[in-house]
Amino acid sequence: MQSRGLYTLANDRVYDQLIALLNSIEANVSSNIPILVIPFDHQIERITQEIEFRPNVKLFQDWNSIQRWEDFARQVWTAHPIAQSQWLTRLPAKNIGLHRKFVTFDGPFDQFVFYDADSLAMKPIDDIFEKLNTYDFVFNDWEHNKPEGQTALDLALATQTGCYPETQVRTKLHCSSFFGSKRGIFAEQELLALKQKLIDCQEVSWVPRWWDDAFLFNYLTLRSDRPQFNFTLSPNAQERTGNCADADPFVNINNVLYNEQGLKPIHRLHYMNYSPEDFCCLSKGEDIDVCYREIFLHYRFLKQPDQEPKHLQAVNFPTQLGRYIQKISQKLR
Repeated sequence: MQSRGLYTLANDRVYDQLIALLNSIEANVSSNIPILVIPFDHQIERITQEIEFRPNVKLFQDWNSIQRWEDFARQVWTAHPIAQSQWLTRLPAKNIGLHRKFVTFDGPFDQFVFYDADSLAMKPIDDIFEKLNTYDFVFNDWEHNKPEGQTALDLALATQTGCYPETQVRTKLHCSSFFGSKRGIFAEQELLALKQKLIDCQEVSWVPRWWDDAFLFNYLTLRSDRPQFNFTLSPNAQERTGNCADADPFVNINNVLYNEQGLKPIHRLHYMNYSPEDFCCLSKGEDIDVCYREIFLHYRFLKQPDQEPKHLQAVNFPTQLGRYIQKISQKLR
């Protein structure tokens, strides 16, 4: 029988979000499905302590796999046209930790589902595992709807080869925050062949955003020519739902969210466009403007209901201003 499990990627900065995700998985997916937490970096003291109290959760510790994917990412991004600019080559490599999610393809689970830590699980994932009997990649997002110029691949460059019509490339676009797949994909020889296309054939220029793990993932899945399925393109309308906290309207029924139109169950709620600090402050009782924050607090304190803030306190203006300046400063750096 094939082994099945879950992965996520985390460090101490997303401690509160990780707890909420793990609790939501236990409540809405399974209480005993094995979960591996991939370390985003070496700042993992708090999450390591948390994992010790969860028998089905362990830390991913295959450092050879982590090194393999970090080396691959650095080599590819060094060859990117943007990196050829002299001043950019002096910048430190950013977001390298995000590429560690690709170790899922080297891990112990024959079939797996990956959740970004800024997510909450809302329903069982049997349908994803069922799809993996037919497809190698399973997604549930609306990246394929983005206008040209904002897509994860340069549609014009990808279609100039004659290998793919634009309609095929577009329908295969996806994000990297939630996906199902299988162990053994992108093994050594396959990844080497893809790296040669990216670097030697300069197909890295198909990837418009430098150091973006999701954009690189789109190239890998497209160029691997493996079958994939996206629930948002399903012929069954009941399977087409939203997932973004700041974009899609949902209905809360007993702390589980459903698509507002048709009350369709969603796989997960994705808190994209919010910072980890927002959830840290929210967990401390600050009145932070986060959509569906009551859902987050419910799962964050599911095992510690007595510690959940009873009243959220407004943040004074000087504190708000200081945090805003800090965010701008971080982006500029």
